[in-house]
Amino acid sequence: MNSSFWFIKFSPMPVAQPALTHPFKLWQMPINTPLGRMQLVAGEAGLAGAWFDQQHHCPAMDHLPWGPSLHWLREAKQQIGEYFAGKRQTFELQLEALQGSFFQQQVWQALRLIPYGRFTSYGELAAHLNLPKGARAVGLAIGRNPWSVIVPCHRVVAVDGALTGYAGGIERKVALLKHEGMLL
Repeated sequence: MNSSFWFIKFSPMPVAQPALTHPFKLWQMPINTPLGRMQLVAGEAGLAGAWFDQQHHCPAMDHLPWGPSLHWLREAKQQIGEYFAGKRQTFELQLEALQGSFFQQQVWQALRLIPYGRFTSYGELAAHLNLPKGARAVGLAIGRNPWSVIVPCHRVVAVDGALTGYAGGIERKVALLKHEGMLL
């Protein structure tokens, strides 16, 4: 198992809070990726989500206006393109958390600490969060991650190395791990 995973000191994830004056002002933009179409959603303060088509837990967004000129959407599209082109290993995007409990947001923050080309287990991630018996709760929180690829939930595997669960589909998880050189 390639579990040479380490954590750096916990620091707050740069996630902006929604503006109180316009808490639900959101825009969408579809993009094409090698793994299928993604829907990007952003608010005034950052990227609120990136979901593959047919992804589990993907909110309805047909009612959102298109915003291809919104900075956060353009920046996300560019960085996702660079990632799939092999030119980017980390994302530098302002994220706007519009959903998720405090616990889920802690899990999503911890996911961002998993380096490109490395993986960890649900149990190791739970232990990092000081929840030694919390692997299942961590897995459920990971499944609700609103930023596919950007917040790398695909880098979490079962303790025995098995590829379990991915809201975007196990085929995409396999493809993402291959892309990062973790599977042959």
